[in-house]
Amino acid sequence: MQDNTLDFGQAEFQEILNQSSKLVLKQFAEVMDRKGFHDFEQTQIESWFDERVPEQGMPVAELLKFVEAKILNTATGNIGPHMYAYVMAGGNQIGVIAEQLAATINQNVAKWHLAPAITEIDKRVIQWAAELIGFGEKVGGFIGSSGSSANLDGLTVARNIYFEKEDIRANGIFGMKPMVVYCSDETHSSVDKSVQFLGIGTNQLRRIESRADFTIDIAMLERQIKADRDHGLQPFCLIGNAGTVNTGAIDDLNALADLAEKYRLWLHVDGAYGGLAASLDTKRHLYAGIERADSVALDFHKWFYQPFEVGCLLVKEWSILNRSYFKKAAYLDKSLEKGSGRLEFNEHHFLLSRNAKSLKVWMSIKAFGVARIKAMIQKDIDLTDYLNEEINAAKDFELVATSDLAISCFRFKGDLVDNDEITRLNRLLIAALEHDGRVFITGTTLKGIFVLRACFINHRKTRQTTRYLLDVIREVGEELIDREFKS
Repeated sequence: MQDNTLDFGQAEFQEILNQSSKLVLKQFAEVMDRKGFHDFEQTQIESWFDERVPEQGMPVAELLKFVEAKILNTATGNIGPHMYAYVMAGGNQIGVIAEQLAATINQNVAKWHLAPAITEIDKRVIQWAAELIGFGEKVGGFIGSSGSSANLDGLTVARNIYFEKEDIRANGIFGMKPMVVYCSDETHSSVDKSVQFLGIGTNQLRRIESRADFTIDIAMLERQIKADRDHGLQPFCLIGNAGTVNTGAIDDLNALADLAEKYRLWLHVDGAYGGLAASLDTKRHLYAGIERADSVALDFHKWFYQPFEVGCLLVKEWSILNRSYFKKAAYLDKSLEKGSGRLEFNEHHFLLSRNAKSLKVWMSIKAFGVARIKAMIQKDIDLTDYLNEEINAAKDFELVATSDLAISCFRFKGDLVDNDEITRLNRLLIAALEHDGRVFITGTTLKGIFVLRACFINHRKTRQTTRYLLDVIREVGEELIDREFKS
């Protein structure tokens, strides 16, 4: 290492890069065989890192060996095909390279002259996203950390623009009539957190009961809007789901847009999980009306197979973001900068520091083309249909809910017939499968029924890995039945 700097010499740095590249290649050489989960005790993992802050450094070669053993080799199998929990995509290799390159130049995408090329790439990725889902030809937006942050951004913009005449940014919500947000009971929990952050309060979040297909009940929603207006409240925002996390249900976005127009409300669409599937010719019709939304949340680290993290908010024009966030600051003054066409992201969002999240999305689209990426999304959906067929054909499984996207909710029954016993078995299966580790799957509750929930959102999955999921569940489930129900 060179004196008076944190840099290594070129030859030494080259060797470190070579060693780290070998670690990356080894992960992908073994990717199809990666376990879903490694069942270490929390206290054991904690012990690996339990030390006082090191005063002196260690040889990088030894550090990399430690990282391989304790971090890479014990990581939950997000990149492998046996991850079905939550909404965990497998990333892609161009994204890995892009992350390294982005960290190398260390751009702060807050002011144009701090990150000229990345700022323009951000703008282009935002435009591409809008074109892919049919949101509009010329839009504004923001590349952030996740779908959750995009939902918070969308509701922030909705509040600030809807109540702009009341000068809400200066006056706050104090003394105003309670403002009301509407969504279905299947809407993501980030919405609850967002209304808390914004001072609206979850008591003013109306979770409308969903129908049998898990989409929002439009008639019930309209009745609630009328009731709230009659009680002196201020309805201001509807939230539509473009693919719920529980089941992948897509709300009737045209019907929601009609209500938004009728009652002059803001329409925000949460497309974090399923929004990008609107790019498929086979699914585009399900998203009719998304172009009428005021804002849309997307998540590229889901169905665009990007490494964590990168989400996106879309709005109809850049001025909406500027009116929501701009704050003049002396040290951010741009009057002496040349170029009138520069877009300053610090004037269009809360953040003043953020990394180059869009580079990996841009490079992936350039390297693969959207046709290939869309083919992988379609493959995920087709594999989910295949899983459902296999479940329906099996006597020891029960399909509870599916959707037009890539989530399947089901139960393992074995030879049990009592519903309470089947429920208990599936609850026990979650921990048992985590301990087994070969596949990683979680559960959820639908209309009071506890189910196993498999999310297909990984381009490395195949029919073989799909059958393997059922084989492992069956094996672990039968062991549980023998031990817990027949002993």
